[in-house]
Amino acid sequence: MSLPLTGLRVIELGQLIAGPFASKILAEFGADVVKVEPPSGGDPLRGWRLIHEGTSVWWAAHARNKRSLTLDLRTPEGQEIIRQLACDADILIENFRPGAMEKWGLGFKDLHAINPKLIMLRVSGYGQSGPYRDRPGFGVIGEAMGGLRYLSGEPGRPPVRVGVSIGDTLSGLHGVIGVMMALRHREQQGGLGQEVDVALYESVFNMMESLLPEYSKFGAVRQPSGASMPGIVPTNAYLCKDGRYALIAGNGDSIYKRLMESIGRPELANDPELANNVGRAANVERIDQAISDFTCQHDLDSVLELMNKAGVPAGKSYDAADIANDPHYQARDMILEAKLPDGSSVAVPGIVPKLSATPGQITREAPSLGQHTSEILDALGIDATKQADWKSRGII
Repeated sequence: MSLPLTGLRVIELGQLIAGPFASKILAEFGADVVKVEPPSGGDPLRGWRLIHEGTSVWWAAHARNKRSLTLDLRTPEGQEIIRQLACDADILIENFRPGAMEKWGLGFKDLHAINPKLIMLRVSGYGQSGPYRDRPGFGVIGEAMGGLRYLSGEPGRPPVRVGVSIGDTLSGLHGVIGVMMALRHREQQGGLGQEVDVALYESVFNMMESLLPEYSKFGAVRQPSGASMPGIVPTNAYLCKDGRYALIAGNGDSIYKRLMESIGRPELANDPELANNVGRAANVERIDQAISDFTCQHDLDSVLELMNKAGVPAGKSYDAADIANDPHYQARDMILEAKLPDGSSVAVPGIVPKLSATPGQITREAPSLGQHTSEILDALGIDATKQADWKSRGII
């Protein structure tokens, strides 16, 4: 089956999370992704978190469907190989600090001159312009500047991070969106590529909902609120009898009524003052207390069963074990197996989004370092003698 991005050639110069996450998605839907890694050690993510046989198990998910080419981009030979690859590429992805690619003669103007159809996705902390462009920026800094860290946590306590590198993956997603739009533009406008400039802080800021409009209109600086969502009522985490928490979102008008009736509070269900969100927001303590009074008398499973019967959105906080054993995850192919180099297997996330006619696929396992170097250089016409010389000099 031909996938939607079959035939697209992608050069990935990024490391760690943001850029590689974008190319992972493109690869899952058919793009041929050549991942360029430094010969010494490769992408640092290979050594992050829990390690099996010398490589992070995260790598099995993060680098699947890609081919690995080792190349020292600081050398003239390495830079020339990128130019040769760029001649026939559709997309180049990089997440170096702004200016690094230009210093190597690999900036957008340089590569666009030899391949006008090339689309370059550039992911950086602060973007390719502006007074902060030269500052180093990781996802944590983007999350802070974008407003997410300030809102995360309990009132009066230090901000906390989301347990994953959400700023990086949000940037990768925005990058994919930008690349898809640039491809569409290229189809419509005579085959010309363009730059896609994605900043980590902007990707986070784009998710901040009413944060800026509320400040602009009312001078309101939104504050951290723990498990609740201020101004949208009821939605919170409610303690149950067995010490676990039920997450209940009864903030639709009809849903709210069903929620209150299901917990035996018809007077709250039928109170005209609470019929819409404006009234409920003004009475959040009263409503949350009523729900808590109910949940603390019942265990979590009983609460969730009741909420499901009443048609009220509710759930529990899943940990890794919950996810791995959940039948819904399994039914939707969201738990897949990948093979590791030693022949053992590891569970990895499935593919998102799900297309009905051309669903994404895993066609190759995550590569070992430099696994496809000779294959790629052979295709460029670089003979074995030169490859051996470059390898001895640490260029590949």
